[in-house]
Amino acid sequence: MGNCGTREESAVVSNAQVQNILLSSLPVKSERKHNRSISDLSDPSTPRNLEDSRKNAGLYTHVIAFTLYELETITKSFRSDYILGEGGFGTVYKGYIDENVRVGLKSLPVAVKVLNKEGLQGHREWLTEVEFLGQLRHPNLVKLIGYCCEDDHRLLVYEYMFRGSLENHLFRKATVALSWATRMMIALGAAKGLAFLHNAERPVIYRDFKTSNILLDSDYTAKLSDFGLAKAGPQGDETHVSTRVMGTYGYAAPEYVMTAGHLTARSDVYSFGVVLLELLTGRKSVDKTRPSKEQSLVDWARPKLNDKRKLLQIIDPRLQNQYSVRAAQKACSLAYYCLSQNPKARPLMSDVVETLEPLQCSNDGGNEISSSLTSNISGTGGANAFAMGGIPGYRMRTRFGNNVGPGASCRSPNPNCSPGGPAACRVR
Repeated sequence: MGNCGTREESAVVSNAQVQNILLSSLPVKSERKHNRSISDLSDPSTPRNLEDSRKNAGLYTHVIAFTLYELETITKSFRSDYILGEGGFGTVYKGYIDENVRVGLKSLPVAVKVLNKEGLQGHREWLTEVEFLGQLRHPNLVKLIGYCCEDDHRLLVYEYMFRGSLENHLFRKATVALSWATRMMIALGAAKGLAFLHNAERPVIYRDFKTSNILLDSDYTAKLSDFGLAKAGPQGDETHVSTRVMGTYGYAAPEYVMTAGHLTARSDVYSFGVVLLELLTGRKSVDKTRPSKEQSLVDWARPKLNDKRKLLQIIDPRLQNQYSVRAAQKACSLAYYCLSQNPKARPLMSDVVETLEPLQCSNDGGNEISSSLTSNISGTGGANAFAMGGIPGYRMRTRFGNNVGPGASCRSPNPNCSPGGPAACRVR
């Protein structure tokens, strides 16, 4: 995309840039001016059927060029009580589109992100989001419904995610703690989103994987959002992409920071490991309110992931009796390898997905924790239970194999769950 130059230059070139990006891949519905008054249009606060909304979201296969008037209307001129959240990009508002906004539009709640005009990288990040989300479609990526580019106004319109961010569900004290099964489902969904990006025809490095960028649908389906920092990955003989160091402290891979911006897909794998650790422990990646030795989650927890006496002690205490020892060991093992200081020792995201899929079955056997913990940690069977530095079922090999036993059974209510115990993490 290159440098965007002055804001005036950006305003001039943006429509041409957007058309070049989107017309090459997805049809764009053209803008239309309207003479309707605000009272003629839908009230976004009106409750709608969730199932209808999910069905209608699937009908939006084309990115729509909205007018500023239309987006002002559905947000009641960006009224403060319609605000969903605020971030570095700008403010996000709740809205609702249907055929009263524009003929032919199916009813759908949306989130409207408004660019902060004072942001230094705003236009560039806005264009990056349009570029990637306008062309990439996957169940675990938030869907870009449309955009607006008028004068110096930059807006993006997404499908509305009813349960908000994973960050809020994990760390807000007023919320009910997510169950083990839900956390493993979220981890799998987020991993599938990253794996899709990494395996695209032109690989994409997400670069800002964190709990606040993982949004949850009404059924807790995880979807990646905020692609403003995404970067096209290396191709051919390229080993990395050189870029400015950007991202979020506590999630960025150490080699990405230390090499002044040498970016690879394995950088995303490290960030995934941090989020998986947050899911397992219920702790933030960086928490200045904790004792000094516990403020960095990775520094505090990673050594314990490889310690047979401490591994289960770091699991979120709110998850007591919801998981089996074996499931906890497998999840902790996966986090351990994702957080390796050596990028080449981290698994590929496709392998992470393969490892997490059997864990969707592991919400049974919760009572195994209390009965097995003592014998595994202090009993004579402890040494056999923990292999390779205290992590069972892990061995370095060039290709992942399947450790699911042929006679295993699954009592998970999930109809898509394949039988068998958790597969071992296999590291390339």
